[in-house]
Amino acid sequence: MIRSKGRRKKYVAPKDIFRINYRIRVPEVRVIDEKGQQVGVMETRLAIAMAEERGFDLVEVFPKSEPPVCKLLDYGQFQYQQKRKEQESKAAVKKTDTKGIRISYKIGQHDLDFRKEQALKFLSKGDKVKIEMILKGREKKFNADAFEKINEFINVLSQQAQFTVESPAKRMGGQIAVLIAPKAN
Repeated sequence: MIRSKGRRKKYVAPKDIFRINYRIRVPEVRVIDEKGQQVGVMETRLAIAMAEERGFDLVEVFPKSEPPVCKLLDYGQFQYQQKRKEQESKAAVKKTDTKGIRISYKIGQHDLDFRKEQALKFLSKGDKVKIEMILKGREKKFNADAFEKINEFINVLSQQAQFTVESPAKRMGGQIAVLIAPKAN
């Protein structure tokens, strides 16, 4: 029989698990009852007995204070509320994406107008826009003209949209790039 020599994965306990009832291992705790009133500092075993008598769980909510603070709660409902708060905070955070637009050195006017409309759409949605110009072959000699074309494109955009230039036009190898972001109102 051949045995694999792989390593076992270590168990990593989640950070958001609260200690409840008999998992609380400190001798004394500060107790807050189910109504939010402070009961005081008492022995852990007496606090657990009080929680069981009232039909609740003793949950350690602030373990780092001295002595740790525990509440009388319905633990299942408490977990549910914690998950709801977490979901609401995730929903409240607005993600900003960075969209890219490439223009070439010899781009036609119609294509430039199309790229401008794309950039305006991205800015109106609240996304950042990275405008790139990739220089190929002999186009690399014409740095000044390429910078001028990118700045001209940005000027045309600035007439129709409010934005800030986060990083000005700079050359990185064979390309020139600018990052613009919509102005926060």
